[in-house]
Amino acid sequence: MSLNLMRDVEDNLPVADAQPRHVSDEQWRRFEGYMKEIFGALGMDLDTPATRTTPQRFVRALWDATSGYEGDPKLLTVFETECHGSPDCQLSQVIEGPIPFYALCEHHSLPFYGRAYVGYIAHEHIIGISKLTRLVRLYARRFTVQERIGQQIASTLEAMLQPHGVAVYLEAHHMCTQMRGVAETTPTTRTTFWRGEYESNAALRSEFFVACGLKR
Repeated sequence: MSLNLMRDVEDNLPVADAQPRHVSDEQWRRFEGYMKEIFGALGMDLDTPATRTTPQRFVRALWDATSGYEGDPKLLTVFETECHGSPDCQLSQVIEGPIPFYALCEHHSLPFYGRAYVGYIAHEHIIGISKLTRLVRLYARRFTVQERIGQQIASTLEAMLQPHGVAVYLEAHHMCTQMRGVAETTPTTRTTFWRGEYESNAALRSEFFVACGLKR
């Protein structure tokens, strides 16, 4: 498989090839110092047993939460299709979900979290079921927005498998609307992305929602 097919459509970041990030010890100390200054200015007492290492933990937590920028080499593996030209090949769906995900909004760096449902109609290749979960979390573990995650999942599956169609449904709660701004209490943002057969076939879309246990 050409590596070019495994690059992000929008930002050209690696999808499958491992690109480990590196932060030196001096950089870690500097970043932790910045966070200590910020937390102190915001009112945190940084001289208690519970908070003395909070700046360090915060920076490390951000590092872990954005691991998606490093790619995932296990996404390179695809297999030959199980469909051998039968009449229903363009209708048979592979669906996975709900896939829990957690992300950081690039607008406020506050979390949003939810569930993803991913489906595709295989053509010549299929991907291991666990790889659909890996794909969702790869894009969620970045500074991003919900709409982009869905678009990237759909585009990457198209590039990897050249399927007859791809369906992605995301529902998420955004802390930026709950902790600040309008301070909503129970908001859920829903986004859908249809490619190929799903775009033109309403019955396939309905079948996808029913299979996911979603009312439509």
